[in-house]
Amino acid sequence: MKKEYKTEEEFLKDYDPKEFDQLSITADILLVSVSDQEQTNYRKTSKKMMSILLVKRNDFPYKGKWCLPGGFLNPKTETLEECARRVLKNETNLSHIYLEQLYTFDGLDRDPRTRVVSTAYVALIDKNQLTEMINENASWFDIVLIEEKDGIVDITLDNGSELIRLSIRKELKEETTDRYLFTDIGKESLAFDHSVVLLSGLERIRNKLNYTDIVFNMMPEYFTLGELQQVYEVILGKKLLDPAFRRIIADKVEKTNKMKTGEGHRPSALFRYRRK
Repeated sequence: MKKEYKTEEEFLKDYDPKEFDQLSITADILLVSVSDQEQTNYRKTSKKMMSILLVKRNDFPYKGKWCLPGGFLNPKTETLEECARRVLKNETNLSHIYLEQLYTFDGLDRDPRTRVVSTAYVALIDKNQLTEMINENASWFDIVLIEEKDGIVDITLDNGSELIRLSIRKELKEETTDRYLFTDIGKESLAFDHSVVLLSGLERIRNKLNYTDIVFNMMPEYFTLGELQQVYEVILGKKLLDPAFRRIIADKVEKTNKMKTGEGHRPSALFRYRRK
């Protein structure tokens, strides 16, 4: 017979948490940068590339595979965001970075060890402005290809010595909210379900570009309008007409009295983010 309690104190005194199934919680971080490629000819305009930071796993499961920085939550001492920031510092040596919660991934078989639910975060930076050195097992991968055809998204990552080719099926899940279901179908994959986390995060950034100022987390303090336009184009995956782009950013930036010189081009006016 179920025991009846008069107060919450009585209930908590008898409460046994072992009566409930236990699960583990992790925080994973998709760290994204749109930055200049190294340029050997100073007369050429630097090309922007979108890059993500991956970590090579040293332990099983998925030993030797690349994954997003991530780790287990300490349920007694930290919040999810505190966990994400700790993991980011421990695994990549990076700190004081913009973080935004992306989505909770709860597939039944996403971790072969036990039931693990992950809350993923997106972090945006300009990696050319970093002062911290990343750890030995971490590496920046340029996204050299994102191609969608017949509901399949192919992504190629390159860190200069290794290529990773991902393939993810994209199916419309909810038409009224434009939500999609992503399924990893590639022979090459990141550890766990991180290929799906990667695509989910990239699509979130692309969508938010249209109605937020999120892009300025990837920019230095001062920039030319041409540099800002390149960042927009890399994220959106398409060229923008100059007049249309100027309308998009008209109330987001302000002109300074500084000029960019010394790169073999005519001096260009420098702008900065106009804070609200």
